[in-house]
Amino acid sequence: MTTLTPQKPAIPQPGSIQQPRRTTAPATEPRPAQDPAWRELVDAVREAGQYRTRSEAESVTRIVLSALGGHVVGDERVDLARALPEEAARVVASQIPATRQLTASEFVDSVAARIEGATPATARWDVSSVLSVLPPLVGDELVTRILDQLPPGYALLFGRAELTPAA
Repeated sequence: MTTLTPQKPAIPQPGSIQQPRRTTAPATEPRPAQDPAWRELVDAVREAGQYRTRSEAESVTRIVLSALGGHVVGDERVDLARALPEEAARVVASQIPATRQLTASEFVDSVAARIEGATPATARWDVSSVLSVLPPLVGDELVTRILDQLPPGYALLFGRAELTPAA
């Protein structure tokens, strides 16, 4: 049997006291585990998409929001970032604006290319699982403004009916 004996703390010598080292991550690094709003968003995506793990839902959320971030511009992008949890806002705002708008189908295909083993069908599920949880979070008015700047077809991805004007 091993017996542990307490160690005497060392007595610092004058002038040898150093400032404690920083043990927390800098503010610029993602800290999603500590952001309750981010956790709630990921949990909502996990539930909507029926993902088995939080990690899977978080990965899908990051991928879809980063893809969306490249296609939402101007005031809508700023307002979207303000309405999202801090970590999600960083993901959206850090994207370089796309040089051309993608159709909804092309958008889904671009997400499929970012997810290992994804097909267009599974990517559509992933995109819808993330985008459909945004309206209650950011507000219907902002979602409408975002949809107004995107090509037709995106409304379904946000869980809305796609209405077309009568001819």
